[in-house]
Amino acid sequence: MSVSTGLVSGIDYDSMIGQLMQVEANPQTLLKKQLSATNADATAYRAVNTRFDALRTAAAALTADSTWSAVKAGSSSTTVAASAGATAVGGSVTFTVKQLATTHSTISNATFTGTDQLYGAGTFTFTSNGTTTSIPITTANAAGATLADTVAAINSADKGVTASAVKIKDGEYRLQVTATTTGAKAGFVVGDGTGWTTATTGKDAKLLLGESSLEVFSDTNTFTGLLADTSITVSKADETATVTVAKDPSAVAAKVQSLVDAANGLLAAVSSYTDADSATAVLKGDSTLRDLSNQILSVVSGTVGGTSASAVGIQLTREGNLKFDKDVFTAKLASDPALVRKTFAEKSVMSAGIDGISGNADDVTSPVGLAARLEVLAKGASDTTTGSLVLLATSQDALAKDLQARIDAWDTRLEMRRITITRQFTAMETALSSMQNKASWLSSQIASLPSWSQSSK
Repeated sequence: MSVSTGLVSGIDYDSMIGQLMQVEANPQTLLKKQLSATNADATAYRAVNTRFDALRTAAAALTADSTWSAVKAGSSSTTVAASAGATAVGGSVTFTVKQLATTHSTISNATFTGTDQLYGAGTFTFTSNGTTTSIPITTANAAGATLADTVAAINSADKGVTASAVKIKDGEYRLQVTATTTGAKAGFVVGDGTGWTTATTGKDAKLLLGESSLEVFSDTNTFTGLLADTSITVSKADETATVTVAKDPSAVAAKVQSLVDAANGLLAAVSSYTDADSATAVLKGDSTLRDLSNQILSVVSGTVGGTSASAVGIQLTREGNLKFDKDVFTAKLASDPALVRKTFAEKSVMSAGIDGISGNADDVTSPVGLAARLEVLAKGASDTTTGSLVLLATSQDALAKDLQARIDAWDTRLEMRRITITRQFTAMETALSSMQNKASWLSSQIASLPSWSQSSK
C-alpha cells in the first residue's frame, strides 16, 4: 500500500517518514562526511608528493656529472652558428669559409610549347656515383606521357632528384632536374649526358683552417668533426670565424635555480595544507609533512665540509623560503669549481657495489652535498612503492574504500527501514479504518433501535 496522507487519520505520512529517515540516516551522513575528508586528504598528499618528486628531479640534475661538465659553443661571426652537445669539451678553432655547399642541377636543351606537350620517352634515367636509376613515366594519356606527367613521375619516385617545368618565355618550357641534397656526391648525369646543360654544379662546403693550407670538406654547410660533439654551420663564403667551446656556468646556475624553485614550491604547498590557523587547510597540523619541511630547511641551513649554502648563492629568508643569488654562485663557480660541485653533489662511498670495485656507478653511497641530501630526502617521500607520502595516500585510499562499502551497506539498511516504517503506518491506518467502520456500524445499529428503547437509555 502506498502511504501519502492518511485517509482516516489525515496524517502526512510522507513528511513524517522522511523526517524519521533523516534521523535514521545520521550515521550514514557522518560516514559520507568522513569519506569526503578522507578523499581530500589523499588528494592533498598526492599534490604534495608531486612537489617532492619535482624536488627530487631538480636535485638529481645537480648530482649528475653532465651538469658540471656543461659547455656551450660560441662564434665570432654572425654568419657562423655553433652548438655543443653533451660530450663536447673545451677548445676553439679558427677557419675561413672558402666555399658553401651547392646543389647539382641540370636543365634540358629540348624545349616544350607547354606542360601538356608529349615528353617523348616512357622512362627518365640518370646516373649518380656510378649508379643508374630509371624512373618509369606513367600516364592516362593514350598519346603518351606529357612534360607534366614526367615532372610528376620524377617527384613521386623519391629517388634523390626533383623536377620542375621551367617557363623560359611564353610558349617555351624546359625540364629542370635538381638533386635533393647538396654536395659533390649528389651530382648526376641525365641519360648519356647529351641534350642537357648543367645549371649548377654540386659542390662540397670547404673551410681553410687558420693560416694553414689544410682544407676541411662537408657535403652540407654543417661541419661536425672540427671539435668534439660540436656542430658548426656556415652561411656565407669568404668569412673568417673562431668557434669556441667553453664551460657554461649559466646552464649550471639554471639548474640550481630550478632546485630553489622546486623547494620553494614544496614549502609553500606544505604550509598551505598544514596551516593550523587556516579554516581550509586539509592536512592541518600534519606532523609528517611538517617534519619533511623542517628537514629541507635543515639541509639548506647546514654546511658541507665547512661550506654553507649561502657561500654558493643559496640563502634562507625570514619567511622560511630559499633565495638564489646567481652572481654569488657564478663567481664562486669560477674561482673554485671543485668546491661548488662538492657542496652540491658530494656523496661518500660506504661500500663497493656488486662488482666489488669502489668508484663505480653501483657503489653504495651516502649523500653529503645539499643537492644529494635533498634528492635522498625527496625520494624517501615520493618513491612510488616505499615513499612516505605515497603510503599515506594509499592508506587514505584504503580507508575511503572501506567507508564507501559501509555507506553502501547503509543504503540497503535504510531502504529496509523505510519499508518497515511504511508498513507500520499502513497497518496503523488500516486499523484506524477498521475501528472507524466498526464505530459507524455501532452508530447505525443504535440508530435503528425503537424509540422507546433509545428513550429508556
